[in-house]
Amino acid sequence: MTMMLGIEQVRQFLYREARLLDQSRYTEWMALWAPEAEYWVPCNDGDNDPLKHIAIAYLDRKGLEGRIMRLNSGQAYAQDPPSRMSRILANIEIEDDANPDTIAVYANFNLTELRRHEQHTFAGRYEYMLTANDDSWLIARKKATLINADEPIANLSFFL
Repeated sequence: MTMMLGIEQVRQFLYREARLLDQSRYTEWMALWAPEAEYWVPCNDGDNDPLKHIAIAYLDRKGLEGRIMRLNSGQAYAQDPPSRMSRILANIEIEDDANPDTIAVYANFNLTELRRHEQHTFAGRYEYMLTANDDSWLIARKKATLINADEPIANLSFFL
């Protein structure tokens, strides 16, 4: 596979992840995750260890599945009515690594949420660790750093 084909495959994977989240298709989104899943939204830009720093969110696979179960149950009152969202990804970069089974991917994001006639915008950076899975990828780790993470922010009742 050429490097350009690999980059395009990763882009399409990230675009699909964003679309599934925008459409609240959480069960399908969870299928994109590796068994050792780690989802982290740090409180500060420089935080590099979720076990040593306070986090806005820090979930393993079991935590993600529990949150999805609540969102799909209709009992997630913080998402009643559900938010309408649109994510835009940009500046997608793949970090070269000697290990062909994992890749680090970086992207900027802009997320717009509309809920109860109020629109909110969230911007930041994603850092992914993807693991090879047949002819595609799985998300082993996703870190979403908001540019205003150290400022007061609204309740994040959805996934970034």
